[in-house]
Amino acid sequence: MDKSMLGDLDSLPEADKQRMATMIDQLQIRDSLRMYNSLVERCFTDCVDTFKHKSLTKQEETCIRRCAEKFLKHSMRVGMRFAELNQGAATQD
Repeated sequence: MDKSMLGDLDSLPEADKQRMATMIDQLQIRDSLRMYNSLVERCFTDCVDTFKHKSLTKQEETCIRRCAEKFLKHSMRVGMRFAELNQGAATQD
């Protein structure tokens, strides 16, 4: 976790700071897992049509690759935009 995230918590005891850092880490892990699960569910639903074969067909594999790339690019762009807005808000204080 980034230590700057705890900058406003300097007045807290060290044990409380550590608990907050642990909680933030857990929330970040949860959000990452949620994003990954959303990616898998969405791409599977959009790309896999049948269960006739044990492995993916070439068409399904290509669809899933494109879907995952689009999802990750979109997520990165949203994250960058959020950071831009957050940085702008911080400079206005």
